[in-house]
Amino acid sequence: MENKMEVKNFSFYYGDFQALKALNLPIPLHKITALIGPSGCGKSTFLRSLNRMNDTIAKTRATGEARLDGKNIYDADVDVVDLRQRIGMVFQRPNPFPQTIYENVAFGPRVTGMTTKKSELDQIVQESLQGAALWDEVKHRLRDSALDLNPGQQQRLCIARTIAVKPEVILMDEPCSALDPVATLSVEDLMRELATTYTIVIVTHNMQQAARASDYTGFFWLGKLVEFNSTRRLFTSPQEELTEAYITGRRG
Repeated sequence: MENKMEVKNFSFYYGDFQALKALNLPIPLHKITALIGPSGCGKSTFLRSLNRMNDTIAKTRATGEARLDGKNIYDADVDVVDLRQRIGMVFQRPNPFPQTIYENVAFGPRVTGMTTKKSELDQIVQESLQGAALWDEVKHRLRDSALDLNPGQQQRLCIARTIAVKPEVILMDEPCSALDPVATLSVEDLMRELATTYTIVIVTHNMQQAARASDYTGFFWLGKLVEFNSTRRLFTSPQEELTEAYITGRRG
């Protein structure tokens, strides 16, 4: 198993409060890693730590390492803008810009300077929408407002917007929590396709989703990583009593 990222003795603090406690886990290349656990256990804090989005919050600090291709992303010489291009993020609720479908996808390549040529932007927009399994539904209405799309389409548009800047890792924070079951399954199918090209980390409250869609699962409890294993093994023969109690519904 080759790892795209490796987290070593990683802790995170909001002021005096320690939200994450000495985490150690791999994030395997071109696999889907799910993070499960009750609300407030540190899953989303950890996810946002992986592209340093928590840097925007006052009085926070991190210790330990989160390595991307062997380089600690918290080193002083790391360009955070470049890092967030390499590690993209899809949020809990679809958040398309109040612009056209085309402009939503073209935004990132424009602002990062990937290209300003219309023909190249057209190609990126088409490839990104195809990659997000949305092209056939919107190719005749690229100049329509993204806000006219249904929630499932909006979330796939946000995924297209993320992959347009060619990231290496995609972080997904509860990407299906605002979607109906049909749209949820389509996003899960999409994640499987994307994992052939990207490394994906997903936070989910839905244990069935973790079991269906991921290759590896980490179980968080009160800021600690209780257990990390292949998804099949974690759900069928957990090593820790607390993991078993959580996945069977006795705790949580």
